[in-house]
Amino acid sequence: MRIRESDISKTAFVTRYGHHEFTVVSFGLTNAPAYFMNMMNMIFMNVLDQCVVVFIDDILIFSRTKEEHEQHLRIVLEKLRENQLYGKFSKCEFWLEKVAFLGHMLTAEEVSIDPEKVEDVSSWKPPHNVSEIRSFLGLVGYHRRFMENFSRIAKPMTGLLKNNVPFKWDDKCEDSFRCLKDNLTSALVLTLPDLQKDFVVYCDASRQGLECVLMQDNKVVSYASRQLRAHEENYPTHDLELVAVVHELKIWRHYLMGNKCKIYTDHKILKYIFTQTELNMRQRRWLELIKDYELEIHY
Repeated sequence: MRIRESDISKTAFVTRYGHHEFTVVSFGLTNAPAYFMNMMNMIFMNVLDQCVVVFIDDILIFSRTKEEHEQHLRIVLEKLRENQLYGKFSKCEFWLEKVAFLGHMLTAEEVSIDPEKVEDVSSWKPPHNVSEIRSFLGLVGYHRRFMENFSRIAKPMTGLLKNNVPFKWDDKCEDSFRCLKDNLTSALVLTLPDLQKDFVVYCDASRQGLECVLMQDNKVVSYASRQLRAHEENYPTHDLELVAVVHELKIWRHYLMGNKCKIYTDHKILKYIFTQTELNMRQRRWLELIKDYELEIHY
């Protein structure tokens, strides 16, 4: 991708071999990924999410049948050639039924964690400072949808990330570290959702945090969890359970909006939330959000 003539001088650098300027986008430029991503979206605008998914320079082509796949493959290659973009053949894979993409292994019906990522985590040494904790939690947290109770398990380590908290790696942190590694290496294979079918959500709230599971046809689609925020720690049980419902509706909005959903909770009073008349402003705000969805709450 070429750089505008007026901006070439901004990339200048000097070495003992002379003065140099980039005429094309190089690695390391702050806006390079965003501009390149925008260019790829413009090129594949007509087929994005229909048969193509693009992330920077990774292009995933998906189809229902081999005949369709041949047509889709031809469309993508022609668009690349029209825009003078050429893939390196040694990095291309064709006609796969199982493919690694952005740290995941994808098939027509399931998604799992890329074994290479699992190997990276299993060989990770215990952190010795806050920076290493952030790196580990960043890697493991990327796959948190595969792990039940992620936030609760990670709580001893995330506590060390707070300001003015001295770094002290104790037994609780060690147990948290090992448990996250074990959970990731033995993570479930998740099913891919069918937007033509109904969803089922199980949610729970406690003083340890919020936990939710999205399911379809008795198979897990995704896990979700988070710790309580400071102001939420003072909520009564009724409000905490309602926060869990609101949380799962927000994070899975792209699945649940427009689809029927059954929500199961262990707090019986939530069944009657739609008929309650005495609600505070916070509860009324949550109720307005809940009414956007076609759902049933069960105990």
